[in-house]
Amino acid sequence: MKAVCHRENQSQTKNMTGFEFDQSRPEGKPDHEYGTVAQEAGAMLDLLYAVGKKVGSVSELSQLVKEITQMTQRTLKATASSVLLFDDEERELRFEIAEGKSEKALRKMKLNAKSGIAGWVAQHEEPIIINDVNTDWRFNGSIDEVTGFITKSIICVPLIVHRKVIGVIEVLNKTDGSDFNEQDLETLTSVAPTAAIALENAQLHQSVLSAYKSTIKALAAAIDAKDHYTRGHSQRVMEYTLMGGLSLSLPRDELEILEYAGILHDIGKIGIADGILSKPGPLDEHEWEIIRQHPRIGSNILKDIPFLEKARILVLHHHERYDGSGYPDGIKGEDIPIGARLLAIADAFDTMTTGRSYRAALSADYAIQELTRCSGTQFCPFAVEAFASGYKGQQKASNTESIAY
Repeated sequence: MKAVCHRENQSQTKNMTGFEFDQSRPEGKPDHEYGTVAQEAGAMLDLLYAVGKKVGSVSELSQLVKEITQMTQRTLKATASSVLLFDDEERELRFEIAEGKSEKALRKMKLNAKSGIAGWVAQHEEPIIINDVNTDWRFNGSIDEVTGFITKSIICVPLIVHRKVIGVIEVLNKTDGSDFNEQDLETLTSVAPTAAIALENAQLHQSVLSAYKSTIKALAAAIDAKDHYTRGHSQRVMEYTLMGGLSLSLPRDELEILEYAGILHDIGKIGIADGILSKPGPLDEHEWEIIRQHPRIGSNILKDIPFLEKARILVLHHHERYDGSGYPDGIKGEDIPIGARLLAIADAFDTMTTGRSYRAALSADYAIQELTRCSGTQFCPFAVEAFASGYKGQQKASNTESIAY
């Protein structure tokens, strides 16, 4: 791979990224072609800089890969692009990201790791440029048959980390119908190492995140198990809270905060005596005062974990009331974070629809009526509406699946 480097006594130009690239005329290139070479070099550096920024700011695997492929496709003026990841166990290549009209069809496909151009590149660990795939024996036309896409030309480059191929990145068909050139190949080859490292880091991040979530869920289950009436409570509250969040079309990062807050909302009960938590009858006023401490206890438990800071705020305020009569801080209305308002509704709904020693479980319809009745006083009207809509939508979807089955 050629590097764009500084040479003494030759003119230099800075592109938008702040990088410098050589603006002297390349040997053997006529003057009318020189401007294009300089522009392509600048575009390559802009792309590498942009990808580098994404590596530092995006942790979720699919979003990271999607942004890298989008930027690469735009820079190379290609019609489509994709990233295929190698599955060691299945010995297959699967489409992790596919940019273009065939995305949905490709995401469902898996390829034999030894077939097609992508398979050849993964096996031989070599980049390749082919401007007429119909003349190349490695081309697998069956993919086009499934997707309806017509592949004419392709650049495919291996993604290698620690001398191990983890997949390939490819771009297809110039938008203007022209051929891919060596500069295009060099650009994609330059992006590939950064993309590969980003992929590995994101996969590691996802593994750590999954392990972290499992630990949190185990902790929540241990707390719920202190009272057999509340077993599964934290898991259900998390699911109900996410239901409301999805109904509001909250972004992915906010949904993740809701997930953690839902699982951990009662973690403060670990500091409450078992005799109070599992008391078979109603609590007296003194016992209620102790119970009301659990949001703050939970918040204190989580305060030294930066990763859970936003979830901690929701844990602290999940018993606030919309009219300001809740606890621990007595805040009201829009001052209560929307996540905490959703969490309060999910918590109340699960409490009502789960049986206790002193009463039977209430029906979901009755519980939603109660939430609506208390809308504007105990609960946020906006959040109640979102939860009710999300719950009814899920029930309808479940019924449809049952009929189809």
